[in-house]
Amino acid sequence: MQCRILVVYYSRSGTTRQIAEMLASELGADIEAIRERRAAEMRLGARGYVRSLIDALRHRPADVLPPLHDVSAYDAIVVGAPVWARGAAPPALAWLKAQRAQIRHVALFCSLGARGSRPALEQMAKAAGKAPLAVCAITARDLHRHTDGTKRQGFGQKLRRRLAKLREAEWVM
Repeated sequence: MQCRILVVYYSRSGTTRQIAEMLASELGADIEAIRERRAAEMRLGARGYVRSLIDALRHRPADVLPPLHDVSAYDAIVVGAPVWARGAAPPALAWLKAQRAQIRHVALFCSLGARGSRPALEQMAKAAGKAPLAVCAITARDLHRHTDGTKRQGFGQKLRRRLAKLREAEWVM
């Protein structure tokens, strides 16, 4: 029996969205964007970039809308976020905190310029309230050199293996 997976992502510039779409396709998963309650225009352009950095540096929580999909109906939720100022984007953290009780199993990925993936992934795991089954960080360099596919495939394989083991353990019990 196939595991149901939902890929959820937040993307300001479109990079994380692009990675999420490829992951969802490779995993045969449903996909959903994290939406903020306030107008998305507040994060567009140079002013939006600066506002986003300030929000990340000040750990200012974002006000996100509830998901469109029933999160509890999925075996695993894959959550992706960009790294801002060595931390995960506040909208992704807010979404994880709001949905943590509905999430059975979580896997996490982030997109970033160069550094900061470890603290961002740790923030996301803490916000989810559970240890991730798999994690992945994809840098701008990975995208430029076309090595992101190898990372995504490894991430997907690890997630599927861990889900299969969990399902097997549940079956035995």
